[in-house]
Amino acid sequence: MSIGTEKAVASVSRVDGYFGNNLVKILLPEKVQKVADIVGKLGYQQQVDSLVLAMNRAAEAAAPKATALFVDAIKEMTFEDAMKILRGGNTAATDYFRGKTSQKLYDQFKPIVSSSMDKVGVARAYKDMMAPYQSMPFASKESTDLNHYVTNKALDGLFLMVAERREEYPDQPGGAVTDLLKKVFGN
Repeated sequence: MSIGTEKAVASVSRVDGYFGNNLVKILLPEKVQKVADIVGKLGYQQQVDSLVLAMNRAAEAAAPKATALFVDAIKEMTFEDAMKILRGGNTAATDYFRGKTSQKLYDQFKPIVSSSMDKVGVARAYKDMMAPYQSMPFASKESTDLNHYVTNKALDGLFLMVAERREEYPDQPGGAVTDLLKKVFGN
């Protein structure tokens, strides 16, 4: 498997893999952040912080699923795909993985994110955070599918880390491809 994808998955799969990395940390959706700012000023900052932490923990729980899908993408790689990666620009390998795995990753991440968010109380944290705001007479009833949002942000962060890991191996064309791919498909 690609050195870069292994390291990318490992980096986001651990505790604080998302939460502790400002490049990929999942923040509240923009509309919800506006509510969170108001609620935080009303003395509920702890609930806001708990919600952000819970969203990131859910992404960290789902991330290990990416390894198998990246391995499958490498196994399915054609000669033409490999040549595009080897001759492509800095984002060629990341673009390949994104194209081959995005939907499969989403399908596997979302149930884990949903379950994880339920276990760590995201729905409760979200409700706790929103309750003071929604009780105000002028408040609109903001809502968002947090499971969908967190899943997409987790994938964005994962692919960003795949791209970042490519920078660690600049001598390998098209990304951090394995020596085997280089031998089979040429330099």
